[in-house]
Amino acid sequence: MKQILVILVIGFYINVAVAEPQSAAEVTEPTSKELEPLPLPSTTGAPADSHNPATTVDLAHYLVAPGDVLEISVWKEEGLQQQQILVAPDGNITFPLAGLIVAAGKTIPSIEDAIATKLAEFIADPVVNVKLLQNGGNSIFVIGKVNRPGQFPVNRPIDVLQALSLAGGLTVFADSDSIRVLRRVGEQVIVFLFDYNDALSGEHLEQNILLQAGDTVTVP
Repeated sequence: MKQILVILVIGFYINVAVAEPQSAAEVTEPTSKELEPLPLPSTTGAPADSHNPATTVDLAHYLVAPGDVLEISVWKEEGLQQQQILVAPDGNITFPLAGLIVAAGKTIPSIEDAIATKLAEFIADPVVNVKLLQNGGNSIFVIGKVNRPGQFPVNRPIDVLQALSLAGGLTVFADSDSIRVLRRVGEQVIVFLFDYNDALSGEHLEQNILLQAGDTVTVP
């Protein structure tokens, strides 16, 4: 009788041992974790400064305009370091020894070459570095019945539709078929008509002109 009892007790402990669950580490399901979004890489190799639009400009192709501010330095020339120069309304700049330089409509590298060529008369193998500090000259304006009227610095040519998009689109009260683009040429103001609905439907796309620096899009 004692032998039978011992066998039953041993069998009980064996069953309990077999029925024990796996360790907590083995049965715990992985918990889901919300991933934080990764920061987007900068296309310019440096973080963009929202207060200075020049930090986002493609300097290899950017065309300098009147109103831009340049910083010009000549390597190893103490008196020609970090000269900040405003591009005049006529598109020219003046730099010591080099004199008058045409800057508007030229790229930064071409301005460096132009200054170096003139300085070569006074300095042996001049190394010129030009930086764009502010590109306020290349701006367009959108005013009237749009959601975000204002001045918009641009670093490439944009058309009327793109300018209206930058301004947040038309309000519900806008007269969409009477939009005008105003362009000052010397003492004259040229007016271009633009019908928003025609452009959206793919008609008369010739009116969707490329804007120039200083153009104003008016939405009545």
